[in-house]
Amino acid sequence: MSTAPGPLQGVHVVEFAIALTGPYATALLADQGAEVVKVERPGIGDIARWIGVSVNDMSALFLVCNRGKRSIVLDLQQPEGVEIALRLAAQADVVIENYRPGVMDKLGLGYEHVSGTNPDVVYASLTGFGSEGPYRDRSAYDTVIQAYGGFATNQANPDDGVPVFLRQTAADKVTALYACQAITAALLARANGAGGQHLELSMTDAVVSFLWADSAGNEMLLDADHSMNSSFVAGFRPMRFVDGWGIVTPTSDADFAGMCRALDVAGYDDPRVATVGERRKHREVMEPIMDMVYAQASNLTQAEATARFEAERVPFAMILSPDQLTRDEHAVAIGLFEEDDHHVVGRTRLPRHPTRFGRTPAQLRKQSPALGEHTDAILDELGMGAAIGDLRASGVVA
Repeated sequence: MSTAPGPLQGVHVVEFAIALTGPYATALLADQGAEVVKVERPGIGDIARWIGVSVNDMSALFLVCNRGKRSIVLDLQQPEGVEIALRLAAQADVVIENYRPGVMDKLGLGYEHVSGTNPDVVYASLTGFGSEGPYRDRSAYDTVIQAYGGFATNQANPDDGVPVFLRQTAADKVTALYACQAITAALLARANGAGGQHLELSMTDAVVSFLWADSAGNEMLLDADHSMNSSFVAGFRPMRFVDGWGIVTPTSDADFAGMCRALDVAGYDDPRVATVGERRKHREVMEPIMDMVYAQASNLTQAEATARFEAERVPFAMILSPDQLTRDEHAVAIGLFEEDDHHVVGRTRLPRHPTRFGRTPAQLRKQSPALGEHTDAILDELGMGAAIGDLRASGVVA
């Protein structure tokens, strides 16, 4: 593994965040070289420590979203705890929080408090519904935003319209990705002389922005005739093979013809379906052809279908479970997963950082902290080493 510094080497981040959105964003920044200090509450810490599969009181969710960070436990209900947090924030390039609007202000840790002593700080506030409007104070978890922002409707079966929720915290993760981009953009603006600034990003904004690109056609083109589903991928469905499932995505004319040839389905050269424009106009011709495509696929094994699709250069994939993916020959060949021994949970397997930087490589930070693991070291760096005993005795730190 390369020892070259990551692209965010030297950037200091202080995180006041729980669950997934803020922590996942800062985990990605840590992979890219940022130094991240995570401020946790006494006793329970980040609630994500307790959600889902776990070993020794550390969950897989917490492991993946908090890799590469240091943990300090502060009681922010005590003035001394807030003062320590302000000292940390005063030295930070980035502060990120994902509480309800106004919570950090009430604690004395809002943007105005932090920027008063650190005007160059990039301060990112991540919320559910934003800091304005009638829903600003609502509790917002992933499924709430999936419902409000359109994910649940987008996933509904077109035949019955029953909403379906993605079985993952997609709204949280999408927001985290937008947050990473916004934070690094703000750091670039600061480097170019714009100074620090307050970033506000709601899960609602992130999900709607993400969804709108390909799943709100009728809502975007207001003069459309509404004869098609707003989502242009709504009609795709998996193919059943003898021993499993797969998907073919015949977007181009060559893809469509190749899929039909691979499955021995005739009619693809009919002028009424030979081009994408004609296929849209002649659904009465397309539907029987597609019915035959699925019928023919059911007679093939995955290996047989793979050979045929590859020969025709058709875009396809066999549907894999996470366990199957870890053993797939392509995933193994490219080193998609990295294994390690963790000091709390034991053996781990994590996907590598997704971006490969040519000159400033990101590196997966595999060690996620135990609760308060670095409290003493961080206090010592702040010049408060002599006070650790008194601070711990009064419950300010843990």
